[in-house]
Amino acid sequence: MEKILNEQELQARFERCGKCLEKKIHCEPGHRAIVVCGGTGCLASESQETLERFQALIKENHLEDKVSANIVGCFGFCSQGPFVKIFPEETLYTKVQLKDADEIFEKDILNGEVVTRLLYIDPQTKEKIEKQHDIPFYKLQMRDFALNGNGIIDPENVDEAIGHAAFQGLLRALHMSRKEVIDEVLKAGLRGRGGAGFPTGRKWSFVPDTDEPKYMICNGDEGDPGAFMDRSIIEGNPCAVIEGMMIAGYAIGANDGYFYVRAEYPVAVRRLAKAIKDLEEIGLLGDHILGTDFSFRCHIRLGAGAFVCGEETALINSIEGKRGMPRPRPPFPAVKGLWGHPSCVNNVETLACVPFILREGWEKFAAVGTNDTKGTKVFALGGKVNNVGLVEVPMGTTLRQLIYDIGGGIPNGKKFKAIQTGGPSGGCLTEKDLDTPIDFGSLVAAGSMMGSGGAIVMDEDNCMVDVAKFYMEFICDESCGKCSPCRIGTRRILDILTKICDGKGEPKDLDDLKELASVVSTNSLCALGQTASNPVLSTMRAFPEEYEAHVKEHKCPAHVCKNMMEYYIVPEKCMGCGLCQRGCPVSCISATEQPAKIPGKFVLQIDAGKCVKCGSCMSGCRFGAIIKK
Repeated sequence: MEKILNEQELQARFERCGKCLEKKIHCEPGHRAIVVCGGTGCLASESQETLERFQALIKENHLEDKVSANIVGCFGFCSQGPFVKIFPEETLYTKVQLKDADEIFEKDILNGEVVTRLLYIDPQTKEKIEKQHDIPFYKLQMRDFALNGNGIIDPENVDEAIGHAAFQGLLRALHMSRKEVIDEVLKAGLRGRGGAGFPTGRKWSFVPDTDEPKYMICNGDEGDPGAFMDRSIIEGNPCAVIEGMMIAGYAIGANDGYFYVRAEYPVAVRRLAKAIKDLEEIGLLGDHILGTDFSFRCHIRLGAGAFVCGEETALINSIEGKRGMPRPRPPFPAVKGLWGHPSCVNNVETLACVPFILREGWEKFAAVGTNDTKGTKVFALGGKVNNVGLVEVPMGTTLRQLIYDIGGGIPNGKKFKAIQTGGPSGGCLTEKDLDTPIDFGSLVAAGSMMGSGGAIVMDEDNCMVDVAKFYMEFICDESCGKCSPCRIGTRRILDILTKICDGKGEPKDLDDLKELASVVSTNSLCALGQTASNPVLSTMRAFPEEYEAHVKEHKCPAHVCKNMMEYYIVPEKCMGCGLCQRGCPVSCISATEQPAKIPGKFVLQIDAGKCVKCGSCMSGCRFGAIIKK
């Protein structure tokens, strides 16, 4: 690749690549571009094979000069993937399988005919929608900040990133003093997207102005259950995160940056490594970048999947080759971090927002959001919601808008019960909280927190005691064990929750839970233990009746806790067909002497003593005759 040596050559590459990108997508007469979603979810559904089929069809039809096909980053609408988008018409096809590639190519590419059966169908209007921006899921989103370039550029092509304005923010930063860069980020109001929400510019300013080595660190150790924001950002536009790290490195006086990414993200790691290698080859990483005195190199370190390594001092220990355990603070990493030198840790989404601020100016970033929290937030929206996916919304968007307008509401007509924000460190918010605006202060005031961006929706079939137990099991598994309040306290909380879910709870257990939660949160060394009790306390506060039913009546109102429920065949509905009987793995279903509705058949019954409560009978019954009670 051609080497970029100075500002003028970067600008020339930006204009040339931008025009090529524009031509591929919008301008060049007769040229068509096929882009295929290359997020991990879609890759698992054969999108790479679909891309290869398109490329083979282009070659077979000798259309290499008129049609292109390449991978792009995550489109976000995961429940409708894999996606294929055709430019310049911007026709979006959903749920595309490998076998659909030939039909799309023949009808759309060769004959200009839209394949209507693969268009998105609006569940409200039943209309088929051709354009991405017309789909309700996207209408309230602003995917130009952290998710900039996702679904547009090829993440493995540095030229496409440059054509999409990559490194324009760095170029502006290099014409500013380090203090001016920090002030720009401070005025923008960017707060850390890893969960704590600390002002990013202030964090940079804490790094002392000394001649000793300094390090910039990107925290890509995303470990919350159901979270995939950072992974998707790196997969979709690794150059944006690299540029953000370079700007941050320039601002704090660092010449080396470390990406700490968990090894379970192989696609993200591969694309990040390729981007670093390509940028080194063209001179945008290395010595005297763009002919200035600024030199910067990037390194990748793989995490082993320990949730506690999301805490910055544990992460630093892990990079150094030590066991991932938090360090007491002070000293803080800004003073004594990686290898004892001043260091700054920002998460992936935070760094991905930095190029926008430097490229477009702090005013544009600060114009979005609330008084307390500026910009946008990326959420991994999952659980009991119709539109599962990756969304980027302006701060101030309400939970109701997130769940119903973007998420499409609750499946199967079920009633919304709660949303867990902030992962294991957050809390459950209920229907009364649906109009809470999404920002750091409002979510904390409501009893939860922003966290890194996981948002798990629950419906009436979820048991909130079981939910608290699930998160506590996760915390116990992930605790590093360094401090006894977390190591012992969280285990004791889990023991009590397990006892309650097993139907052996006592009223005193509820008082013990509150007392233990206070001790663990007050005395734990790091945020993992300090916030571990949040799911327990928030569910106890929002759903006291469920806890009381478990300990006083020994009943699970949601019929989830197996030891407190049983499957029952309603005689009036039973046809005596025997489907449930044949599917039972322990042969606990037998016939009674009561005639069923089908002549010659008899009503069936379940032996509760033998039943293992696997649910196979209920899922196999076609007549709704089996219920939980």
